[in-house]
Amino acid sequence: MSAAAAALQEHFKANSKTREFPAHTAKVHSVAWSCDGRRLASGSFDKTASVFLLEKDRLIKEMNYRGHSDSVDQLCWHPTNPDLFVTASGDKTIRIWDVRSERCLTTVTTKGENINICWSPDGQTIAVGNKDDVVTFIDVKTHRPKAEEQFKFEVNEISWNNDNNMFFLTNGNGCINILSYPELKPIQSINAHPSNCICIKFDPTGKYFATGSADALVSLWDIEELVCVRCFSRLDWPVRTLSFSYDGKMLASASEDHFIDIAHVETGEKLCEVQCESPTFTVAWHPKRYLLAFACDDKDGKYDSSREAGTVKLFGLPNDS
Repeated sequence: MSAAAAALQEHFKANSKTREFPAHTAKVHSVAWSCDGRRLASGSFDKTASVFLLEKDRLIKEMNYRGHSDSVDQLCWHPTNPDLFVTASGDKTIRIWDVRSERCLTTVTTKGENINICWSPDGQTIAVGNKDDVVTFIDVKTHRPKAEEQFKFEVNEISWNNDNNMFFLTNGNGCINILSYPELKPIQSINAHPSNCICIKFDPTGKYFATGSADALVSLWDIEELVCVRCFSRLDWPVRTLSFSYDGKMLASASEDHFIDIAHVETGEKLCEVQCESPTFTVAWHPKRYLLAFACDDKDGKYDSSREAGTVKLFGLPNDS
């Protein structure tokens, strides 16, 4: 094993504790950290978003945000302002929230049931995709749509590259579609996987992006060359969610498998696996620490096995904490 991977493995031998925190009354679809790492937000099937403060090794619930009339399917924070986050819901709206005033700043009505959302790296635009494969680009200052694209394929996850000049979509045919931004002209379509290409994430250093697919593979791509550098194949089920650590050294991937795979990006070696009791919906590395937030399809087995638990979990805590 490489020395770099061995050092990370050693870190997790002493920091492999997972702690869970009550967040919602139904399953949690999405977790995300603010850019300064002080807060974690979660979005749930219970139509709310929750925000926690990270204090040492604990998440302290700060606020529950109500307003959506349907499931909060995805959320993300402003890339540089740690007080703002946005939620996408099946109620055909997105909402921008401010954690200082603890209220909704604006509600933008969209044309369909929203399932994916991302904030541009320059903070000026929010892109939201709906179940009808329409992606709407919303101007953050005016809260008005400035562009809209209807795609002829199933759009799964959407993301800008770190330089803000290209827009990526993963689709149901196993392709990664790349558009120029802001022109939204097709640049390239990459046949990435033999089956549905589900999720995409860019590494913070700007060197790679990763995609996860229904074929249970995670592929790592060189951004400059747009070639696949390596594949990670330790999961058996469709890969639903991915996250790079803040330094770009590790990649977490999860599925319906009852563990989260943590891989060394440069070598593909397995660093550790986080045990779960049920399928994982969402994973997110902390922006400054080796802490992984995640949420699973948990049932509250103690009392009623059909009741959803709605917890968020934190992995990477010191074993003696």
